[in-house]
Amino acid sequence: MASFKLCLRNARQVVQVCSEGESCLVGEAMKKVAVIQQDGDDGVDVIVDREGQIAALGHSSVIQSKYGDCQFDQTVDCSNMCVIPGLIDGHTHPVWAGDRVHEFAMKLAGASYMDVHKAGGGIHFTVNHTRSASEDDLYGLLRSRLTSMLHCGTTTVECKSGYGLDVDTEVKMLRVLERARRELPIEISSTYCGAHAIPKGMTVEEATQDVIDVQLPRIKELMEKGELKVENIDVFCDKGIFEVEETRRILEAGSKMGMAINFHGDELHPVRAAELGAELKARAISHLEEISEPGMEAMAQVGSVAVLLPTTAYILRLKPPPARQMISKNVPIALGSDFNPNAYCLSMPLTMHLACVIFRMSLEEALVAATINAAKSLGRSQTHGSLEVGKVADMLLINAPRWEHFIYQMGCHQELLKTVIKGGAVVYSSDK
Repeated sequence: MASFKLCLRNARQVVQVCSEGESCLVGEAMKKVAVIQQDGDDGVDVIVDREGQIAALGHSSVIQSKYGDCQFDQTVDCSNMCVIPGLIDGHTHPVWAGDRVHEFAMKLAGASYMDVHKAGGGIHFTVNHTRSASEDDLYGLLRSRLTSMLHCGTTTVECKSGYGLDVDTEVKMLRVLERARRELPIEISSTYCGAHAIPKGMTVEEATQDVIDVQLPRIKELMEKGELKVENIDVFCDKGIFEVEETRRILEAGSKMGMAINFHGDELHPVRAAELGAELKARAISHLEEISEPGMEAMAQVGSVAVLLPTTAYILRLKPPPARQMISKNVPIALGSDFNPNAYCLSMPLTMHLACVIFRMSLEEALVAATINAAKSLGRSQTHGSLEVGKVADMLLINAPRWEHFIYQMGCHQELLKTVIKGGAVVYSSDK
């Protein structure tokens, strides 16, 4: 008798997002998510194999006729509930000490990002505290944040370093991420972001050379020893920080080490970062509030994913990125919470809600952007981001009659999210 890891029984809806192996959805296709609906009394089942992958899904009558005599380690009754893919957060900065709650009042009084930066706040305030913190202290803070993300439905998250700005602290942050990757039931895509700001006392050229000649070689050594797994290279590309040519040199150096290019661009000024990213065939570019029309066209042509961050536009009162125009030009759109001391948001459901309101995205587009397209931004769309046979069984059980409630009910994920499943294993249940 065959045995399986998990059976989800009799769901009202199973939201596949994709059903034909798509690597991402763009343009009009973002509005057409694949959903298997309950048919009368015939619900929807999902079967998960022992490798934690989806073995079958479909109406209960069909699935039970084939698998009804099999053994399951766990069976979950999903009556009157919806199943959606685990959410994927495409952009976070979760490793740091030194919160900046005191700066919130400055922002409310009208201070810009750069005003706070020039006043000695911003990144450098957190850098000083992060440099002083121990690995254990940083891990404790990270563990709490990632656990909260998991309880909001995030099963895969991109995590950046970047509050060290020197080799020892950047390596310390990456080691903390590596420990979390091994020990916590949330999947991490680790990003080196040593070029997050210009360290005090350095010129931009000195900072660039430090990243290329000191920090990256040290990280490469640790990667070759198997002590670190770093997937992505990031640079804050903007006017007065790392401009286009410095960004190009750093990204190319990281790319030669096997890191995927996934960087901040065109946030505060139109510096043509999108064009640079397209030229370098970046996997993803974040922010893009000031993207140009040629930049959109270039990204669409090469398939670089735009990771949009509604919390940033909301908290910093920035002009939102032109999401509707990007979608119309077939740029792949993903979402990220941008969790950091400047935008303290751990919730992808809230991020999706804000994307609908601020960016004028539809509910379907927001779900696509937080699942299959975010998976593409992290090089995981062949294995994650949709509920299809052969893919990793990362799933959420939503206690609502329609999946849209998870975005519509702003800030209510605690009441709606019943269960989080990672690789076919229940890793969080609101009942416990």
